[in-house]
Amino acid sequence: MTGATRRAAIAGAAALGLSGSAIAAPAAPRRVVSLNPCLDVILLNVADRGQIAALSHYAREPDGSTIVAEARTLPFTWETAEEVIGLRPDLVLTARHSSPATRNALSRLHVATELFDVPNSVAESLAQVERLAGLVGRPERGRRLVARIEAALAANTVPSDARRLDALIYQPNGFAGGAGTLVDALMTRAGFNNVAGRYGLRKWGNVPLEQLLADPPQVLLIGEAAPGSIGWGDRVMTHPALRALKGKMRQARFPERLLYCGGPVMIQTIETLAAARRTVLEAMA
Repeated sequence: MTGATRRAAIAGAAALGLSGSAIAAPAAPRRVVSLNPCLDVILLNVADRGQIAALSHYAREPDGSTIVAEARTLPFTWETAEEVIGLRPDLVLTARHSSPATRNALSRLHVATELFDVPNSVAESLAQVERLAGLVGRPERGRRLVARIEAALAANTVPSDARRLDALIYQPNGFAGGAGTLVDALMTRAGFNNVAGRYGLRKWGNVPLEQLLADPPQVLLIGEAAPGSIGWGDRVMTHPALRALKGKMRQARFPERLLYCGGPVMIQTIETLAAARRTVLEAMA
């Protein structure tokens, strides 16, 4: 039983008492540790700053994080059990990709943890926002954040009869997301047909450059280098073989940091996809 489940059970048992008196809500956790970069973003948006005992080290990495500036002002861990226990948390947020050794150690020591799955749809991601906000005692902030995300999604979802473009997200080493992923759902809303499946991709995988050259999509949404560096995406965009596809395939930027997370990151993701589609359509006109 997780910490939050135990708290809910205690509250429910107390509510069955004979006194009939009002039962106070469980106290919000005072020291919360997140071990996952996607949970980091949600936590930062819904919790009080003083509640955040630490974020994951991934939150500070420019290539993969959308909250680098904020994360660098907060403590972080390398996900070891020793670090987490030393922070004396009363709630630890973990995900399926979090270190199994750390999760097992926290369980043995009866540290309250909550496990989150990888969301594969908008609905699943929004549910995680509300769940996490409730866990930290800030449900109203969760509802407000969900409303912001839904507004951004609505503003950037194309009508069903709008022109759609075949597209592939192409990140370092040809990494791409296929059907059944959150990024696929957002591409669909923004007016793209995700063609990862025609290269043999199921959910996540790599598309060889040779396949791309043999059967190019209309749009290649390519990775963006971290500020101040020349990245893999820049090298691919100037590759002589891809230059031969000029006029057959358009290219647009899609930062890698928008590829993996839902929650509030979906606002940036859908806006970036919508802007890319507009740019490509203008160039094709």
